[in-house]
Amino acid sequence: DDMDGLRKVPGNVPMQEALKADLNLPLTRVRDPFGTHASFGAHNNARLCAFLDAFGFEYEFASATEYYRAGRFDAMLLRVLERFDAVMEIMLPSLGADRQATYSPFMPISPKTGHVLQVPTLERHVERGTIVYAEPDGERIEIPVTGGHVKLQWKPDWAMRWAALGVDYEMFGKDLIPSAELGVRICRALGCPPPEIFNYEHFNDEKGQKISKSKGNGLSMEEWLTYASPESLSLFMYAKPKTAKRLHFDVIPKAMDEYHQHLRAFPGQDAAQRLANPVWHIHQGAAPASDMVVPYSMLLNLASAANAHDENALWGFIRRYAPEAGPDTHPGLDAAAGYALRYFEDFVRPAKTYRPADERERAALGDLRDRLAAWSGPADPEALQAMVFAVGKEHGFEPLRAWFAALYEVLLGEAQGPRFGGFIALFGIPETIALIDAALAGSLVTGAAPGD
Repeated sequence: DDMDGLRKVPGNVPMQEALKADLNLPLTRVRDPFGTHASFGAHNNARLCAFLDAFGFEYEFASATEYYRAGRFDAMLLRVLERFDAVMEIMLPSLGADRQATYSPFMPISPKTGHVLQVPTLERHVERGTIVYAEPDGERIEIPVTGGHVKLQWKPDWAMRWAALGVDYEMFGKDLIPSAELGVRICRALGCPPPEIFNYEHFNDEKGQKISKSKGNGLSMEEWLTYASPESLSLFMYAKPKTAKRLHFDVIPKAMDEYHQHLRAFPGQDAAQRLANPVWHIHQGAAPASDMVVPYSMLLNLASAANAHDENALWGFIRRYAPEAGPDTHPGLDAAAGYALRYFEDFVRPAKTYRPADERERAALGDLRDRLAAWSGPADPEALQAMVFAVGKEHGFEPLRAWFAALYEVLLGEAQGPRFGGFIALFGIPETIALIDAALAGSLVTGAAPGD
């Protein structure tokens, strides 16, 4: 939909002042503020196609500008002209009194300025396929409704596209429900069956506010794919389409781990359970095996505790926990290690805030350190978790989550963290002892992490 006029300059693009000169021009005639394409519309079209290509979608790209100018919509535009009154009868009750007085489904493309004009239709000539309108300077001009000389207002345009292209299914956000209902009526008024329609809920930002293209307050798909796999994004999109979702950086680790939880469950499920499993739909029934022997969230905690700067550092710990694992045999885990490092550098490291332990916490940490130093068995996550649990209980932490919160805040500089037994098994008992020693010495609070 690249033929609409630029109504305002988006706040998240460069060349703010220069773009003001292009206001009201069709997007395919607005300069590209990024300087990479012939127009702003072409730039956005290229980003759309790159996104679809990255996910392997099969699609047919269609540009409104090209379709209007090439005559693909001409027959249906002439029908809108012919059934102008029926379209107006549907649209006018949805508008305020002032807008009703000037509304027309046809927006002329001014031959003088190139602007997309929202002006009344003064005359209609069905037999000639033309309308008459007045330019802002008062001159009356007659133009054809075909050949890209006009653009429909977007609600009639939506319905016209359904009719012209034979669209049989359309999905949209819940804010467009009233518009879709109008579109269904207009499509029928044009003598064509409307598509089956489906609406999904809003995607909001971390504050629960609606994501706005002009504000740029959302999380882009490219940003998500910097820190997590395409499949994790597919899972986030798939789940609960009728429920509003907060789309922000903090949801990424959970989505990564939940995706692999579904993958691990898939082989043991019967046919009905597999059909209900999101990965059946993400992979069209052929779900691969998960090679994530270490969860994404644990990789983040490992990067944090080790102050890791590259994937080799993470793999050193991973191989200790899973000696058979390697980048070649576990490519998904290798990719996740890279994602986790980027996420850690951009979001976790800048927010890390260590605090000193209080007296009770110091005593408990010292006890935990001594028990780890005396540990002679294998680094079993469950056994280590039971030992950590026992230390907290014996030192009077009530509820016990206060003990685990202290471990996260004092040792990792974070408000929440992993099952600590699993973390010790992965990070290593000697390394955990060194981490506790650093915390008790106060060096974590001053910023000298063990990995430095």
